[in-house]
Amino acid sequence: MFNGENLTNLRTMHGYSRKQLSSILGVTEQAVWQYENNYTSPKMNIINQLKAIFKVKSTYFYSSDVLNRYTSSENIPITNIAYRSKERNVISKTQSEAKYMAYLDSFINYLSLKIKYPTQKIMLLRDKVIHYLNTSKEDRETQIEKVANLARQELGLDHHTNDNLMFLVEKSGVFISEKAIGKEIDAYSLWTRQERPFIILGNLKKSAVRRNFDIAHELGHLLLHYRVEFTSLDKDEYKNIEKEANLFAGAFLLPKEEFSQDIQLISHLTNPDAYLDLKEKWKTSLQVLGYRAARLEIMNAKNHRNYYAALHRKGYLKMEPLDNIIPIQTPQKIKSIIDFGSKQGLINIRHMMERDWLADVVFFENLTGIDARFFSHYIEKQQDFELVHMVDVISNNSI
Repeated sequence: MFNGENLTNLRTMHGYSRKQLSSILGVTEQAVWQYENNYTSPKMNIINQLKAIFKVKSTYFYSSDVLNRYTSSENIPITNIAYRSKERNVISKTQSEAKYMAYLDSFINYLSLKIKYPTQKIMLLRDKVIHYLNTSKEDRETQIEKVANLARQELGLDHHTNDNLMFLVEKSGVFISEKAIGKEIDAYSLWTRQERPFIILGNLKKSAVRRNFDIAHELGHLLLHYRVEFTSLDKDEYKNIEKEANLFAGAFLLPKEEFSQDIQLISHLTNPDAYLDLKEKWKTSLQVLGYRAARLEIMNAKNHRNYYAALHRKGYLKMEPLDNIIPIQTPQKIKSIIDFGSKQGLINIRHMMERDWLADVVFFENLTGIDARFFSHYIEKQQDFELVHMVDVISNNSI
């Protein structure tokens, strides 16, 4: 029997309205509504179209809802999604990303049934931050500075570099993924109700230094704004929350003491090109270097205006020197878990796709941000192994 809930979830995750999907399928909007509410079952030609659109097996639409199997529908608090965006997002976009998060969280739960993870350092850090913020009487900017220093210390970042930033954030317990989230959204983050932290990065080609800032910004939200209901904030409150995450990112990426020592070597404070060695060292943009120098009052307001004007004049606001040289890091945690599980015989990727999730490699590429070739490689290896095993069985039986 056709399961309309599966179609609703896939449609929502992909950001289609019923009207948009009906146009693609060549049916009425009412027909899509009837499919989703189990009033009618789509014909096989519609099933084949849905299969192609959403990259799943046809049997996917006749099985129990995968989200109900591996997670709770209440586990993704839509109000707590923290966007790094140029503008606040419409509710349909938020719903789409929340549904994507439900699928990704469900997949992590699926992996967790087979592989156990150690105690997460990020949760201990978050609790320390909450205790400090609840007991501190210092001003907010001082609090943010201290939280950023604590985060570097607890995550194990070297005092003089951000080289292993993404690795150490993932190692702490944060699940980082990348996906197509549009031009207006750089990244977003949230804690699930099961206390699992996620950072989702856009997959548009960005420089390594801008990606580092996105990670630091979202880490700031995870630590400073635990359980804040972002969707209920007014415009000014939202701007203030974003400002705090930016302050955290600057302090986290460029620790006060070390950065202050480094900048003493800069002979011309208003010349962005004089900061290229620091950019390469800290893997941080020229814009952020100047912003941090101004926040620490190493650069006065007039010099900072001149510095920013120089960035604009040289075209550095669009692309900076070294942007095409510093390598961009990509998330590795989910990939490493799958790789480990497969090599240890804990996960059979072909069975995972064909039997448990009823989806193809492109579905998992879109879900995890991991190249489809990674999954295809394991499927081919597992198929080859099974064929070899079958030959051995036949040979033994023939003796």
